[in-house]
Amino acid sequence: MSVLIRGRGLTRRYPVPKTQLFESRSFATGLEDADIDVREGTSVGLIGESGSGKSTLVRLLLALDTPSSGTVEFDGRPVDATASARSLHWLRRETGIVFQDPYASLDPRMSVGRIVGEPLWALGIEGDRRARVREVLADVGLEAGMADRFPHEFSGGQRQRIALARAIVHRPRLLVGDEPLSALDVTVRAQILELLGELRQRDGLTLLLVSHDIGVVQNLCDEVVVMKDGRIVEEGPTEKVLLQPQVAYTRRLLASIPVIDADSA
Repeated sequence: MSVLIRGRGLTRRYPVPKTQLFESRSFATGLEDADIDVREGTSVGLIGESGSGKSTLVRLLLALDTPSSGTVEFDGRPVDATASARSLHWLRRETGIVFQDPYASLDPRMSVGRIVGEPLWALGIEGDRRARVREVLADVGLEAGMADRFPHEFSGGQRQRIALARAIVHRPRLLVGDEPLSALDVTVRAQILELLGELRQRDGLTLLLVSHDIGVVQNLCDEVVVMKDGRIVEEGPTEKVLLQPQVAYTRRLLASIPVIDADSA
């Protein structure tokens, strides 16, 4: 199975504001020398405490931020985060992302149809765009007529379905979820989890999922990457890492995070 997205030596440092006029510039490290391979067709979960570097790693992999050092490749093609937005259209075409807060990630002034169809217009994807919007709304369990409504008219679970529809409307190969279920109640979370599993199986999506919820990772991910203080400290098959962790930090993490069993939700 080929590697779809690869990161090597990824480091991200941020300048710290000076507190005195003549003091030397100092930096805070958000990510340090991270290597990661996400193989095509697999589902990989990133877990770790808040501030461990999970979201920073995702942003670097998707060229939403520029690494201080290190490289990213997508399907063997180098990713240059400093390139123009137009030059990165090829990467945007291959990837989709769902964020934590479904309401904050949706423009309240735009109809659902415009929100979901935006990637098609922005990336210049040809074809019957309105028909594709109706198709993908049905895929995520929403009615085609909802395309004329606005985000405030929907529940939290429905808004996350809208965000998911927007992320997959252009048929990406890689879907990234940055805590996409944490703002939802348990019942809705289980529904979205089931939907993600169905879409992944049907469309062959590769999934990279950031989550604090070990139950979600256990149910959806083939592999797990554990992060602490900006470093990857353990990785491997989900069952092995979660049931037989080799690192003391992973054992403490698993003992401290509540497990939500999606099957019983």
